[in-house]
Amino acid sequence: MRKIIALSALLALGALGMACGDAANTNNASNANANANRMNTNLNTTANTLSNAANSLANAANTAANAANSVANSVSNAMNSNTRTTTTTNTNTVNRNANR
Repeated sequence: MRKIIALSALLALGALGMACGDAANTNNASNANANANRMNTNLNTTANTLSNAANSLANAANTAANAANSVANSVSNAMNSNTRTTTTTNTNTVNRNANR
């Protein structure tokens, strides 16, 4: 009889240990999933922040390039205007001298 009671107690303790072990493993898995989801959220937030920063830098670079092009065009137009004036003045001087 003692053996039956001892074996029954051993089986009950084993079943209790397995039940508690499964519950703990389930909680650990849930915690691991929750932590992984938080990490993914943090990584996505970081990636979005870096992407926004890169876009801001690209916009600033485009603005600077547009300003440089505007200055270059203004200088080019000024040079072209000066060349036309000089050529016209020289042509008029040559014509005046030829008419004398």
